[in-house]
Amino acid sequence: MKLIFGCGYLGLRVAKLWLSEANTVSAVTRSQQRADLLANSGISPIVADIMHPETLTELPEAETVLFAVGFDRTSGKTIGQVYAEGLANVLAALPAATVRVIYISSTGVYGQNEGEEVDEESPCQPTREGGQAALAAERVLRSSRFASQSSILRLAGIYGPDRVPHAKALLTGHSISSPADGFLNLIHVDDAARAVIAAECSAAAGRTYCVSDGHPTVRRAYYAEMARLLNTRPPVYDESGTGHTPRSRGGGSKRVRNRRLLEELDVSPKYPSYREGLAEILGSAQNLDQ
Repeated sequence: MKLIFGCGYLGLRVAKLWLSEANTVSAVTRSQQRADLLANSGISPIVADIMHPETLTELPEAETVLFAVGFDRTSGKTIGQVYAEGLANVLAALPAATVRVIYISSTGVYGQNEGEEVDEESPCQPTREGGQAALAAERVLRSSRFASQSSILRLAGIYGPDRVPHAKALLTGHSISSPADGFLNLIHVDDAARAVIAAECSAAAGRTYCVSDGHPTVRRAYYAEMARLLNTRPPVYDESGTGHTPRSRGGGSKRVRNRRLLEELDVSPKYPSYREGLAEILGSAQNLDQ
């Protein structure tokens, strides 16, 4: 049995990989409508809310638990509450028979901003709220009864079908609300899902892994390649954040190393850089950002 908290963009792909191996998969959701969609995909839904411990009292025994909860701004909670308190509530409610807990964190836990290389041993001093919340959740897991049975995956920026930020802005001739300079660190969602499966099978107890494709690129090059593939004019940047598209969550500049991912988990990305990933995704207009 596998149990997922946050069966969304990444979690659903992990669920499908588990189902393809004849595993039973359950997923927790707050929404009955979402529960119906999960059931139609072969996933056993559990309607509960991680911010309300009383709804978590009958969780099934699961060999592996994946916590991949994203922040829903309509929840009425802060991102810190959802990530740290939500995870604490889940850990308190899990049956003792749980073998492994995998927490999806973020490379946002690093505050480096001058193009430095970072890896799992680099200091974490996040300056942004999301990175601070993710780091707080990591600490919750490390101080829990599941600390020695846990894996933390710090994901770089996830992209993939239906999630290519600013692609529609390029197609419609609008400016991009993003810095033109600084490094991007990326991971295709399918490679991120494969990293979760590899961590379940091969991760050392209590180990942390940076999950990126290992090929940081400057933003200017990334958006220029996107424009080339879309056959649009070169991108125009509005770094004030007041333009047509929402301000990117990024804006920092660091280079994430993935040596531990490659060597310890033996994960070789199907999309070794953004070039291969974008080339496949942008072949269909249906695969752009929402």
